[in-house]
Amino acid sequence: MRAVAVATSGGRDSTALLHCTLRAAAAQGLRVVALHVHHGLQSPADDWLAQVRDQARRWGAGFDSRRIAESPGAGESVEAWARRLRYTALAEMALGAGCELVLLAHHRRDQAETWLLQALRGGGALGLSAMPRQTERGGIRWCRPWLDQPREAVDSYVRRHRLRFVEDPSNADPRHARNRLRGAVWPALLTAFPQAESALAAAAGQAQAAAALAAEVLAQDLPALLDEAGGLQTAPWLALPPARRRNALQGWLRQALGRGAPDALLARLIVELPGCRAASWDAPGHRLQLYRGVLRATGSPAAPIDAAGPLTMLPPVAATAVDLSMPGRHPVAVWGGSWLVEAAQTDGLPAALLRAALPAPRSGGERFCLAAAAAPRSLKKQFQARGVPAWQRGGPLLFSADGRLLWVPGLGVDARLRAAAGEPQLRVSWLPDPEPAMATGQRQRAG
Repeated sequence: MRAVAVATSGGRDSTALLHCTLRAAAAQGLRVVALHVHHGLQSPADDWLAQVRDQARRWGAGFDSRRIAESPGAGESVEAWARRLRYTALAEMALGAGCELVLLAHHRRDQAETWLLQALRGGGALGLSAMPRQTERGGIRWCRPWLDQPREAVDSYVRRHRLRFVEDPSNADPRHARNRLRGAVWPALLTAFPQAESALAAAAGQAQAAAALAAEVLAQDLPALLDEAGGLQTAPWLALPPARRRNALQGWLRQALGRGAPDALLARLIVELPGCRAASWDAPGHRLQLYRGVLRATGSPAAPIDAAGPLTMLPPVAATAVDLSMPGRHPVAVWGGSWLVEAAQTDGLPAALLRAALPAPRSGGERFCLAAAAAPRSLKKQFQARGVPAWQRGGPLLFSADGRLLWVPGLGVDARLRAAAGEPQLRVSWLPDPEPAMATGQRQRAG
């Protein structure tokens, strides 16, 4: 039987969506699964889990839940942390339940609030797009069927069906920006502008159209600007008109950093790149380095949602194979360094896996195994477990010809692919070329 999942916190909106989905699904022969994430942030969260579970079973829905065992990192936004891990958990549960469609209970007021918060943070077209009606990620289609519905319609549905739901006390905590907006801004805004909700939601739709157009232009422009290792070549980039130049740089930064770049960094690069021969700039979690007309990001990107699966299979994009099956030093000009290959007695790789090895940057979702009996985990977690500092994580990852992750700077060889005891094997390491002779942070300008 086909199945659809509903993300259900137990609150008013998601409770109403679960109830409504079950009524609609019955006529279509669909199985409905309620998915609940326990963040461990509120003392009554155990009671909320029990209520959602009992309610789902009473209504005839399947049920699954996950409890978040981690805690937010130092300085990390609790809201952003909770959202990131919530979507990871929802994706895992949905795939486990055989659901390719997950419904989310956001409505028009949520969309308007998101647009306004993004505007107050100085968001561009992508930020002002707020929440898409539907998107596909990780083999799942995420849909918001009520995004055009006013909050009053959800309230009316809850009253009509006398639905019982939980009240999260954190929704009244003024430390969260959205709560301040709801408590102090919305009442005054709606008094002065009764159509604010629909107008701001419409503005989000207009921003989505602008962002979609920018993405189409980026897809045409960016491939011609990249070198074989994914670096941004400044000569063809400078040949673009100003608006497309900014769009291309912004898109490349998003890929290279694994997140959106700060506006201040984007503006600085647009001004400074045209006059530089060699330079470096600080970026979130990275160092941007310009050398020989190519801009690269080095360091440790923040990994997005990890892809599930027993072994990373992420064929590198635009990678050029290199034969590392013989000991020696193997320069890779586009990466600004060399592979050093040495014979090894233990913890090495079979030569066969290195005959057509593929160096590539981190793209997110890679999973790595430190020990043969250990579970694979994201690179971020493995770096943290080993205490690898950021400056030891630079350089390309190394993949096999069929896309398996072989080697990671700072971590070494994936334990699942190590050569067997007594088998001839090779050890690889990455040696970056020396930096050009110039003072740290200084830029050598053309002319």
